[in-house]
Amino acid sequence: MSTLFTKIIEGELPGNFVWKDDQCVVFASIDPITPGHMLVVPRLEVAKFTDAPDDLLGHLMVVAKAVGRAGELAYDAPRAVMIIAGFDVDHLHLHVLPAWGQDQMTFARAQRATPEQLADSCAKIRAALRELGYAQVSD
Repeated sequence: MSTLFTKIIEGELPGNFVWKDDQCVVFASIDPITPGHMLVVPRLEVAKFTDAPDDLLGHLMVVAKAVGRAGELAYDAPRAVMIIAGFDVDHLHLHVLPAWGQDQMTFARAQRATPEQLADSCAKIRAALRELGYAQVSD
């Protein structure tokens, strides 16, 4: 049975994408902790990061780094943070978001975003990815 994220990846459910390659995609969290909160999701259905093949996990980290740098640039944030939780959807995903302090790293701060807010976040992250040289995967 396909996970929620597989249905988003395959276009069965809507998603706001900023990155697509042969191993993973990146799309906006509908419940962002901060503006620019993105999810790095492998195309392969893997329930948790400890079950992921090493080469896939390595690729996800490289993509998360690029998306984190884009978040810092797009939002003038001093840092990007990454959270691997995975209890909400049984499909490995990395939460990558711009952050201004340690206190922001909690899902208790997450709030449902409007479609306009999601579109704005994605436009900013895509523009920053292009500026950083990742145009081939960010369009």
